[in-house]
This record gives sequence, C-alpha cells and structure tokens, in this order.
Amino acid sequence: MAKVVSLNKFRKAKAKKQRQKTAEQNRVRHGRTNAEREEAEAERQRAERLLDGAKLTPED
Repeated sequence: MAKVVSLNKFRKAKAKKQRQKTAEQNRVRHGRTNAEREEAEAERQRAERLLDGAKLTPED
C-alpha cells in the first residue's frame, strides 16, 4: 500500500527550497566580501578626515 503524503506539506517544502535557492543567488549577486566592506569603510573614513581637515572654523 502506498504511503499517505500531505500535499500541503509537500507544497510548502518545495516553496521553501525555492526561496532558499533564490536567496543564495541574491547573496552571490548582491553580496560584498568582508574585504570589500572594510575597504569601503576605510575610504569613507579617509574622506571624512579630509573634509574635517578642510574646515575653516573649528567646532565649539
């Protein structure tokens, strides 16, 4: 005799696998490595220091 399967559970499991697959593709496409994030943060800090150094009047 065949095993009874809940179609709702099967459908939900299939949808979950699809969401995980899509999420993995998005992480690859849009994600940045730690090195890239650190480089961007360092560049932002350098620009901020340069801008702060060019101020004409000091802050009180």
